[in-house]
Amino acid sequence: MSTATLTTKGQITIPVDVRRALNVEAGDRVEFVEIEPGRFEVIAATRSVRELKGRFGKPKGTVSIEEMNAAIAAQATRSR
Repeated sequence: MSTATLTTKGQITIPVDVRRALNVEAGDRVEFVEIEPGRFEVIAATRSVRELKGRFGKPKGTVSIEEMNAAIAAQATRSR
């Protein structure tokens, strides 16, 4: 188990074994994702969204702005 100490400036040094496992180095970004209250996952955010191109197949069709807005409004109504 790796540990790190929080500085007075709110900074931590990610232990070398964790950096290697995440494949991150100086200048790379990481994300802290809350998976439940008080529990977070650290995720390497080093890849560009452009790397996802083509991984999900071709879209079935196009959607208009009006259709997107209607879907958002419908979901917002259900969420209340």
